Amino acid sequence: MGSDWINERTERLARQLEATAVERDRQGGHAAAERQAIRDSGLLGLLIPQDAGGLGASWPTLYRVVRRLAQADSALAHVFAFHHLQVATVLLWGTPAQQRTLLPRSQSEGWFWGNALNPQDTRLVAQPVADGWRLQGPKSYASGSVGSDRLVVGAQVQLADGSSARLVGHLATQAEGITVQQDWDAFGQRQTDSGTVHFHDVFLPQRDVLQAPGSTSTPRATLRTLVSQLIMANLYLGIGQAAYEAGRRYTLERARPWPNGHAARLADEPQLQQRYGELWLLLRPAELACEAAALQLQAAFEQGEALDASGRGALAIAISEAKVLAHRAGIDVSSQVFELAGAGATSGRLGLDRFWRNARVHTLHDPVDLKLRDIGRHRLEGHVPEPSSYS
Repeated sequence: MGSDWINERTERLARQLEATAVERDRQGGHAAAERQAIRDSGLLGLLIPQDAGGLGASWPTLYRVVRRLAQADSALAHVFAFHHLQVATVLLWGTPAQQRTLLPRSQSEGWFWGNALNPQDTRLVAQPVADGWRLQGPKSYASGSVGSDRLVVGAQVQLADGSSARLVGHLATQAEGITVQQDWDAFGQRQTDSGTVHFHDVFLPQRDVLQAPGSTSTPRATLRTLVSQLIMANLYLGIGQAAYEAGRRYTLERARPWPNGHAARLADEPQLQQRYGELWLLLRPAELACEAAALQLQAAFEQGEALDASGRGALAIAISEAKVLAHRAGIDVSSQVFELAGAGATSGRLGLDRFWRNARVHTLHDPVDLKLRDIGRHRLEGHVPEPSSYS
């Protein structure tokens, strides 16, 4: 199935999500029907290789799909994208035997992957037992966990020297001892299913460990963080693009002329035209940066284990640039567009405020100032950021 099939399915799904996005944003909670529509679209297999039954799409293709879905409904685009982040985890961290098992099953059984990996929450601990580990504790901000089939899980392990390290594995969401709590209550991104997952004496078999505690990562293995960061950039960009389009349509179709303005039709007002041009020039560089970073990510994946720290660092900078530009575009466009569309555009019935609320909530995932610091260090002295959970 080629690009035309992917584009057609993406557009159909985006229109379906967009049709109910305003009402579902008001309701919050779990969008079960829409999650099923995502399953039915066939797009959950985008990153799964063709020899495992998937679509084997490129990274630029995936990010374009994420961006289009974010224009329609950024909360469910987040859930969709984080499913692919977990598939990427298997591709990057899984052994060949794990990949031969998990990837075909994910495709044939229609798994929807969720995440319980939040590195900031270290309350989930793993104790070694025969043939595996016992997990105990909660993991918050678990995007996509509600309604998922499979979870990528991160837990803390106490090492012999007194330090701690992270263990990463995968489990069925319905495994004995796992409870998913629907407690996500932010004012934006309200249907990302980012609940708290509780683990009550849960057994994780050793065969299902993806990253052992204390293991040394290769530059290729650290690409997972960059996959995640570029997901966020495309979510922010999609939100900004949707806000711009909604404001543009409202301005052309419904907005009144400015009092004491210079034109009988608002769209003919020179100052308004200039402002729309300024907003466009927030979006356009962000789009170009996101596209360029996706191509660079594709090249890094194709290098495999030949990818070195320098190449990985250059990619991290490119993705940081894209993320900062998309962050600013998402926040500024979704806010300033109201100044151009006018008071009528604030009607709750239209739900145009959801763009700003979604952008504001999601852009707080990790501090944009740290991305600016990394970019500044690089431009000043050529330093690249050390791999971490956020860089």
